[in-house]
Amino acid sequence: MSETASFGYRNVDAADKAGMVREVFSNVAAKYDLMNDAMSAGAHRLWKDQFVKRVKPRAGEQILDMAGGTGDIAFRMHKHGAHVTVSDINPEMLAVGVERAQKKGLEGLIWSEQNAETLTFGDRAFDAYTIAFGIRNVTHIDKALREANRVLKFGGRFFCLEFSTTTWPGFSDVYDVYSHKLVPQLGKLFANDADSYRYLIESIRRFPPMPKFEAMIRDAGFVNTKVEPILGGLVAIHSGWKI
Repeated sequence: MSETASFGYRNVDAADKAGMVREVFSNVAAKYDLMNDAMSAGAHRLWKDQFVKRVKPRAGEQILDMAGGTGDIAFRMHKHGAHVTVSDINPEMLAVGVERAQKKGLEGLIWSEQNAETLTFGDRAFDAYTIAFGIRNVTHIDKALREANRVLKFGGRFFCLEFSTTTWPGFSDVYDVYSHKLVPQLGKLFANDADSYRYLIESIRRFPPMPKFEAMIRDAGFVNTKVEPILGGLVAIHSGWKI
């Protein structure tokens, strides 16, 4: 019997998931940033600012921003003088990021098409590894976490920004209605693509809760792991160190 993986609320052949996710992001690449603003009322910008403050990028550091797509996290770290490699499995998302960087006049960023589960970088190549709103789309999250550990130097740090499950009473019910009913309609309105945004919401629901994901990070070899919930866990910053 073939291995299965979740694709939203569906279970699909694990071998097919990466291609299906790649198609979703190919469909939404051109409108991705616009939709992020529409879906979060601009809050994603504040979450990303807070995330990068936790990373504390420093001048001269080598940082891998996985699932970096359109460059939002990389641009923020670049301002601090870090040498950022932006990687994504989806070339269309990277193309949007390259175009945005050119318009902003940002130079020195490296753009690399990569699968988070099978990175082509050498061992101990980076001082920090970041991934924002991307880990839940990976077929084998455990493999991606082990790869993150492998490419980090000793003393390197791992940071992940991802949607989770809010623990605030009442708020979770409101968010469920909003996300399942309204987000696909926003996708239809802004990107003419309700199905892709329906998948993105469903993928959040299938993602492990904060304690379980933290345990996965530890299992991958990281220590001093920490979870910082935002809005009761609607979004969370996960971190760990390689020693």
